Amino acid sequence: MGLAYTYYPGCSVGATSLWYDRSLRAVAKALDVELAELEDWNCCGATAYMSVRELMSFCISARNLALAEPLGRDLVTPCNACFVVLHKTNRYFKEDAGVREKVTQALGAAGLSYKGTVKVRHALDVMVNDVGLDVISEQVTHSLGGLKAAAYYGCQLVRPDTGLDSKDYPVILDQLLASLGAEPVEWSMKARCCGASLIVSREDVALDLIADILKCAADSGAEAIVTLCPMCHINLETQMSRVNAKYGFDFDFPVLFFSQLMGVALGVDEAELGLNKGFIDPQPLLKRRVTGASARKGGAV
Repeated sequence: MGLAYTYYPGCSVGATSLWYDRSLRAVAKALDVELAELEDWNCCGATAYMSVRELMSFCISARNLALAEPLGRDLVTPCNACFVVLHKTNRYFKEDAGVREKVTQALGAAGLSYKGTVKVRHALDVMVNDVGLDVISEQVTHSLGGLKAAAYYGCQLVRPDTGLDSKDYPVILDQLLASLGAEPVEWSMKARCCGASLIVSREDVALDLIADILKCAADSGAEAIVTLCPMCHINLETQMSRVNAKYGFDFDFPVLFFSQLMGVALGVDEAELGLNKGFIDPQPLLKRRVTGASARKGGAV
């Protein structure tokens, strides 16, 4: 039996980012990693809710931690916002007596309790630091063939200080992509904000931010952007045509989740990766770049 974790998918990966969830589960299975979904989990509130009702956000997030604690395993999520909120809740619960008291009371009203023993992890952390880059590299059947990839972390994965990587210039995703045979490009906006939900309330601001990120990636020579966050993925992919129209650009590179590229490299069944479900089909690019051993039965590319 391989590594085992309690899995908190979060709301986005069950809806707008369905293929992030499906591809991650498929990759985990290929690497003998068990992701056992947390039963009866609830929305963490994301960072927007935490900014206006922090205590309530702590309480609803702590419910997930309380449900996970008896299982005795790390709680893993693929969503940057979920990771930040759950991680922050855990930290405040441990370090702030006032928060701990109020959260404990709220959990008690629901017949739950929490001692603060759960470790919150991002799926990327698990892949790189638990499974290991050497193990992943050894299982690559389809090298990404020097695919020039812009590793986009977004603003939340390493901020505030989560201890995962540098807050200003993280490299953990770059290292993973390199282990798959890709060529991570050097670019300065890998941890800049895409605007997130501002695309709804302040579209002009969000489009400016997205345009800057896309231009920086293009100027670096990237053929694709690889991300870890459902909101980042939505903004960069769905708003690309609007950025082109507003600013006179002609960006047309695919935006992929890191788990989708992992799936390609590991020969995961293409039906589990959703490569043809995006706004820009990455398969022509992948067919030019991907090399390696013959595909597994039903494998990708």
